[in-house]
Amino acid sequence: MRWIFRTVGVVVSLVILAVGALFLIPAERIAGIAAQQFEVATGRQLTIGGSVRPSIYPVIGARVQNVAMGNAPWAESGPMLQAESVDLGLDLMALISGTLVVRHFEAHAPRIVIERGTDGQLNWLFDGRSSGTGEPTAGGAGLRGLSLERVQITDAAVRFIDRESGTDLQFDALDLSLAMPSFDGPGDLTLSGRHSGQAFEAEMHIGSVAGLLGGEVAALSAVLRAGGTSASFEGRGGLQPLAAEGRVSLDGQGMAPLIALTGGSGEPLPPGARPLALAGQVTLAPSGSLHLREASLGLGANRLSMALDMAFDGPRPHLSGEINANALDLTPFTGAAAPTGDAAPGWPRDPIDASALGLVDAAVAFTLGPVQTGIVDLTAARGNLSIDRARAVLDLREARLFDGTLRGELVANNRSGLSVGGNLQADSVALLPLLRQFAGFERLSGTGGIDLRFLGVGNSLDAIMRSLSGEGRLTLGQGEIIGFDLAGMLRNLDLAYMGENDRTIYQSVEGSFAIEGGVLRNEDLRMEASRVSVGGRGSVDLGAQTLEYRVTPEALRNPDTGEALRVPLIITGPWSAPRFRLDLEGLAEQRLREEAERLEVRARAEAARLEERARERVDQELQQRLGVERQEGQSVEDAVREGGRERLERELGRGLQRFLGGGD
Repeated sequence: MRWIFRTVGVVVSLVILAVGALFLIPAERIAGIAAQQFEVATGRQLTIGGSVRPSIYPVIGARVQNVAMGNAPWAESGPMLQAESVDLGLDLMALISGTLVVRHFEAHAPRIVIERGTDGQLNWLFDGRSSGTGEPTAGGAGLRGLSLERVQITDAAVRFIDRESGTDLQFDALDLSLAMPSFDGPGDLTLSGRHSGQAFEAEMHIGSVAGLLGGEVAALSAVLRAGGTSASFEGRGGLQPLAAEGRVSLDGQGMAPLIALTGGSGEPLPPGARPLALAGQVTLAPSGSLHLREASLGLGANRLSMALDMAFDGPRPHLSGEINANALDLTPFTGAAAPTGDAAPGWPRDPIDASALGLVDAAVAFTLGPVQTGIVDLTAARGNLSIDRARAVLDLREARLFDGTLRGELVANNRSGLSVGGNLQADSVALLPLLRQFAGFERLSGTGGIDLRFLGVGNSLDAIMRSLSGEGRLTLGQGEIIGFDLAGMLRNLDLAYMGENDRTIYQSVEGSFAIEGGVLRNEDLRMEASRVSVGGRGSVDLGAQTLEYRVTPEALRNPDTGEALRVPLIITGPWSAPRFRLDLEGLAEQRLREEAERLEVRARAEAARLEERARERVDQELQQRLGVERQEGQSVEDAVREGGRERLERELGRGLQRFLGGGD
């Protein structure tokens, strides 16, 4: 704004100078003198390519056509200002009395470039020498006593270029109106225009224009309206350095219209998250950082309290601080309602817009009360959210859900397409309400824990569930399987033991699983009950929400022989309404295997008996023929060896005696 007032002041001075020679010097000569004086005052070249038409009564002034003002030497964006026409009118009687009153200053179709260089230089700071010292004049010093009754700029285009941050914004169809009865007093500014198809209106009140332009802190109030959203500020601020503090508020249907004005893009808030209401104490520090304190945010029925800091010295804004809420309903943002037994099967296929992950980096701590997510509800949550280059990590220090505890990490990565993953541990979770809400499954009660690691990729919840991979382990304590009596089925081989009043009570359930391509597979499920134990294996298609599982219950086990009644049971169909049937083919195969095992055992026993009888007969025959007698505890082989040695010794002795001529 400084360059606007400085330009107005210079033009006013030049008009006063030109009027004195109004009828003595040709208009072209007046234009040349004005251009020279402007360059001396500002250090910028002023080119007047059209006609100059002066006036003297009752308003003294001139209309200049086809005006162009040069840019800073380092700028690369062409002229700083170009206008089809500029019209200035002064109050002649006030001028005669020594007061400078601008009745009107009008510019039609100006094209303005506001630029910041890579080294922080600003093109709207003029290197003027109007003080005669070679030094720039103090801000606003040459405008003391100036009164602007009406400044009107119509159909303007303003381009904001920040080469340090890479920002390049274009605003079109701008209309500006400024009223400043006294330069030392307040000023009022109204502005309207359009950017990227988004129309906006703005109003500003400045407590002291001279003070603000002179580097002092002045009272400020401003309102910005765009697309049904209104943002306002009430406080004070200064331009050298740029700083402000005061009360900020925002009301409307969402931030998307305001984000569009900054060159970004944002999705409108879902109906359940409207209206948006923000209020708090804000501080814009001289370093450029933004600080929000004592803030409250309303999103529909949600209310959050916040203390946040935003820094802009990196490749993206960095948000830090803490957020607290007594209760949250996030179902409007997740696009999902809590499933029920009557809900239509399948996961939502609505596209997930995760572009917001790339807008800021963040490190925010949170403490929340009950949270409804549309997938699983939490009674409380505490942890941290960090975002780095479109990768968000939710660190759950402790989340209470369904009378249990959940800890771990959830990750959403949108650097090259959306992926989600996690490493979670749940303990003592009530199964019936969890499965009812998460999957519409109401056939399992009790408490349980799970250790889960998973990863999914896709731009919808359906795609993510169908791509899941990972592994984990399930451990359940005592509970019930609701809807059928497994022990009754086994005792009677009858599926009639199914109904709302039938139960299978178990002491524990354990098993591990692996997930690939959205399909969970388990090979070692084991359930222990008072009268039944069950082994299981099969698959659960998480994407399609279907089961294909085979369990083998054992009942009526004989503690002495280990024999039991085993009846394989097949569970298939959607998990919201599974179908149960006895695996009779598997039962027949099992009985054949058991009968074969029994026959094999009998055959081995008979063979052993026959082998023993044969060994006894051989032993007897050897003893008779060899003339040996087996002693107690002595094997036949030992008896044969011992008896044979003694017999051989006797025969050798007899033969030797005969050889020597002796007797027996």
